[in-house]
Amino acid sequence: MMNENKLIKSFHKSLEAKGYQGRIVHARHIPDLRNDIRKYHEQNLLYLPLYNEYKAYFEFEAKVDFAQINSLLIIAIPQPQIEAIFHWNKKRVSLFIPPTYLHGREIIDYMTKFLSDIFKPAGYNLAYAILPQKTLAVRSGLAEYGRNNITYLPEMGSFHRLLTFYSDFPIEDGNWQELRMMGLCKECSACIRKCPTGAIPTDRFLLRVERYITYHNEQPEGVPFPEWLDSSWHNCLVGCLHCQKICPANKKVKDWIELGPIFTEEETKLLLNGRTIDNLPTETKKKIFS
Repeated sequence: MMNENKLIKSFHKSLEAKGYQGRIVHARHIPDLRNDIRKYHEQNLLYLPLYNEYKAYFEFEAKVDFAQINSLLIIAIPQPQIEAIFHWNKKRVSLFIPPTYLHGREIIDYMTKFLSDIFKPAGYNLAYAILPQKTLAVRSGLAEYGRNNITYLPEMGSFHRLLTFYSDFPIEDGNWQELRMMGLCKECSACIRKCPTGAIPTDRFLLRVERYITYHNEQPEGVPFPEWLDSSWHNCLVGCLHCQKICPANKKVKDWIELGPIFTEEETKLLLNGRTIDNLPTETKKKIFS
């Protein structure tokens, strides 16, 4: 067990050096994650289309290329908002992309190598996992839920990306706790008052997803916005930041913004006219893909 303890210390030290945070939990809790989702469904608290989508998405019966899954690694990486700038009618218009939307594949590949460099030399394997990561983060003690159902970590607030990995690394059955909300939320209603759609209820913890701006603006092309959704409520290119920007737990990070692509007046005109990506100039394509 001594070697395993050294490896756990190395794991946390390596994450800390990069400004990341993480936990390792026993793989026997995978059914608990499934039951957490199923329980809310059985209580009719989950919006059915979303439940069906998640049910098909999560891999509760994982297939990996090593003999046995012994543990789950849950990692939090700080991420900023990205500002995309559009020039229109001789004005500069800033539109934002919340944390977690961009560069997902690159971050997964990077963290796979990062963690493999820690565990592979000791003979242990890793594989990326698709599981309910927010639930796992809270269950593991890595994060706490906000009233807005988003996870928060010290220093990072909600500006982070969660990643989960399967491993054959053996771990004792610790780091598992009840789902809980931040103590800060108990006396605070800032997000409830700020949410224009009433998606954050006062009579229960789970969001009313059918009222959630993010749910509607993540729908595929061709799915119209509901008539009740006022266009003035939109505040991001995708997703929504109303509740995160007003949250006291994000005081340190709410202004963390990195500059993304800048679109000229002509490029903005092409986009607004519905020009498809294939028919855009090469330089504009690069900005879109970035």
